[in-house]
Parts: sequence; structure tokens; C-alpha cells
Amino acid sequence: MRAKKRKNSLITYGIVLAGFIIVQALLSAGRLSSLMKGLLVPICVYVVLAVSLNLVVGISGELSLGHAGFMCVGAFSGAFFSKCVSSVITFAPLRLTMAIAVGAAAAALFGFLIGIPVLRLKGDYLAIVTLAFGEIIKNVMNIFYIGRDSAGFHLSVKDQFSLGMAPDGEVLLSGPMGITGTPKDATFLAGIILIFVTLFIVQNLIDSRDGRAIMAIRDNRIAAESIGLKVTHYKLMAFTISAALAGSAGALYAHNLATLQAKKFDYNTSILALVFVVLGGIGNIRGSVIAAVVLTALPEMLRGLSNYRMLIYSIILIAMMLFNWAPKVLAWRERHFGRFLRRKSGEVG
Repeated sequence: MRAKKRKNSLITYGIVLAGFIIVQALLSAGRLSSLMKGLLVPICVYVVLAVSLNLVVGISGELSLGHAGFMCVGAFSGAFFSKCVSSVITFAPLRLTMAIAVGAAAAALFGFLIGIPVLRLKGDYLAIVTLAFGEIIKNVMNIFYIGRDSAGFHLSVKDQFSLGMAPDGEVLLSGPMGITGTPKDATFLAGIILIFVTLFIVQNLIDSRDGRAIMAIRDNRIAAESIGLKVTHYKLMAFTISAALAGSAGALYAHNLATLQAKKFDYNTSILALVFVVLGGIGNIRGSVIAAVVLTALPEMLRGLSNYRMLIYSIILIAMMLFNWAPKVLAWRERHFGRFLRRKSGEVG
């Protein structure tokens, strides 16, 4: 069983590596349009976001609709850090790495604090509370104004003119206008590395003793409690790690934009991440990677079809959903592909 899991993990790593090599070859040959080049970093961001959400939804078995909130925390924390140290740390890869670490740490802290009371809820109640958290974070970011001058940092919740800065002051966070001038340090290579780190963390957690405990709680909470598993502890672990990974995705995303605004992290972003998880297969990490790539790139690839592209996109979504989750299709796949795989492994004569 462990060898099979290791093989599945290696296949997932191989798919990501193959995708990176193919894209690099297309870039070298000049075969990628400027539009697709601009999508490379967002695709990496959404892959990390989908995999991290699958840790909560698929592995832990909890429905969270506030993932955009953790992404927002990571994005603003990372961007704020880079703005503050851009004149001190001039080496872009180091600055980006530190910003991603700051974003992940800030999101993990929020995930831990939110998770303590929230994870005692179940089902729809948990979904509603996490959704509310995402909206609260977005609106809180819209009211803060932060500036910096020779005297230090200044904070206001009114407007930037009430910061009372010296003439040499600089506005770092400007309410609904967000953060402008963040160093554009994000690259496709950095995105691929972040994907590998995310997959390594998630896959190793799933295969660990803690991961098995999390899945045992997901499958039967009462039985898990009866053998002494600390339900809240393990749920909080998965939730916090998932929040940290979402925060790292947000930090990478922030360093790919000229202007970062909180409105980019609305309810629709959380739903989009959930769509990636559901269509890729709940609990299927490799499926989340593939779904995030395909569903992010597909609308742009269909842009040449003008008015029909969203219609085609919707039809493809429905077809994927039916193929992945229709009971008859699942039974057919299990009957045919399951028998084939058992024959290959020598289980069926």
C-alpha cells in the first residue's frame, strides 16, 4: 500500500515536471502567446490553492468556503513585507521567498485562531462561518491605511490624509485601492517550485500517522474518538496547514500584480477553488492539479470563439462533472479499469 502511494506521488510530481519542461520548450520556441504567458503564474497559484483546499475538503472532510480569505491574508502580508524591504533586500528570489514565508505564516496564524472555535461546527454551519470569515477579511483590508516615514509607521481607518506623515512619507496600504508598486518578483519557475513544496507537504502529511488519523476522523468521527484520537487537534492541524499553503499562494499572486486589491479575493475565488477540488475529485490531489490547470487555461484558450467560449466552457464543466461523479460511470470505470489493473498486478487470473 505504501509503495502504491509513493508511486502515485511520483506520478504527480512527474506530471508537474513534464508540464514545466513542455512550457519551457514552448517559451524557447516562441510558441506561447503573450496571453498564455501571463497565465503561467496564476495557474501555479490556483494549483497550490486547489491542493491546499483539498486537504481540508477531501482529506479532512470539512467544507470550507473561506479559502480566499487566507489567500488574501497571505497576499497582503507578503506584498506589505516586500514593499517595506524592497530597498534593503534587492535580490528578487530571496525577497520573494521571504515574502511567501511571511504570507504563509500570517495565514497559518489566522487559520489557527479561526479554526479553534470554527472547527467545533459541522457541515453547513462550518461552511457558513468560513464564508463569513472570508468576507470579513476582505472588508477589513478595505478600511486600513498604513504609511511610513522617517518617524515610523502610521495607521488610520479614515483616509490616507489622516495618517499625518512627514513630507518624505510613503503610503503602503491605501484602503480599497490596496497596495501598489509591489515588486513583480513572481516567475513561472517560482510557481513550479511552490507547487512541488505544496505537493511534498500535503502528500507526506497524507501518508503520515497524522494523515491517517485525519482520514479516520473524516470516515467515522465517533469511532476515532472511541480509540482516543483528539478530533479537534487533528482537524486544526489540517486546517492550519491548508491556510498556510493558501497564504503562500496569495503571496506569489501578489508579486505578479501591479496593484493588489482586496476585492480580488471575494466569494467567487473560494467557489472557484472548490470547483477545482470537486471536478478534480474530492481527496484526489493529482486531480486537483489537473483541474486547476485545465480550468484556468481553458477560458483563455477558447477566447477566439468570442461569444461562445463561456457556453463551451460550461458544457465542458458539466461533462467533466458527469464523467467523474455519475454513479453509472463510476461503476463502469470500477468494473472495467479496476479489473484491468488487478490483472496487471496479478490479482486476477
